[in-house]
Amino acid sequence: MPFIDGKTMLNHARENGYGVGAFSAHNAETIVAILEAAKEKQSPVMIQIGQKVIQTLGLKPMKEMLDSFAEHYDVPLCIHLDHSRQFEQTMEAIQLGFQSVMFDGSALSFEENTKITRQVVEAARALGIGSEGEIGKIGGTEDDITVAEKDALITTTQEAVDFVEATDVDYLAVSIGTAHGIYQQTPNLHFDRLEEISKAVQRPVVLHGGSDVPDEQVKRAISLGIAKINVDTELRQAFTRGLQNYMNEQPEDIVLANSLGAGLAQMKEKVKEKIDVFGSAGYASEFSTSEKVVTLQ
Repeated sequence: MPFIDGKTMLNHARENGYGVGAFSAHNAETIVAILEAAKEKQSPVMIQIGQKVIQTLGLKPMKEMLDSFAEHYDVPLCIHLDHSRQFEQTMEAIQLGFQSVMFDGSALSFEENTKITRQVVEAARALGIGSEGEIGKIGGTEDDITVAEKDALITTTQEAVDFVEATDVDYLAVSIGTAHGIYQQTPNLHFDRLEEISKAVQRPVVLHGGSDVPDEQVKRAISLGIAKINVDTELRQAFTRGLQNYMNEQPEDIVLANSLGAGLAQMKEKVKEKIDVFGSAGYASEFSTSEKVVTLQ
């Protein structure tokens, strides 16, 4: 398994006009669903470890489980720490050999956000690990972190430029009208702002809240500079519905490999669907094993 650092993976996506799916994993079956989809589509992928699974399974056990499964798949993979709001947790992920880390200081003052993000960038870069920061507040709830709609802010171009200049972060998450979770009404992304930001910062831009955004809007966003699209809610929906359908059809079957396998199968199809939308299918062969990242012991 060639582990690819986040900067290398996302710069390739940006230069070639496709988006990398950053898919959240929550247990063994969801890890396998993502890896199987990536294998079938021959697509580079990021697998995200988020705050909820860290609270339940732990950061190190989840990373070790992911590593053990990844050994059996020959597709470019980047393991990413998502929405860390603790400097110490971010440093732990770097020490554990993640290929990408995100420090989310969007709830802090601009000064504090840039200060800590810069420290993360320096530590990650010293070890060849990609770094993500966020400027602007993205609405909705993810992993028990909630931002009310009234508090969600569209990132200004000047904010993005100032943040990048202060931190030199490798890729930037901005708020352009998406939200975490499922939308109550169809979102309308601020494409003009995205285009301005992308041209101004000259590095990959990240779309958080990628679940449930219409495909055509996602494709347009990719054409304007989005290189990483986070998807979680739609994957959990697919897994849960696959599990529920199986249990409704086979209520007496208590073999977990069967019921959980049904959830895995349905989630895998959703990941494949997203890979097709993002345009990343077939790009796996363009990453050589010389770009392997050595996992820290």
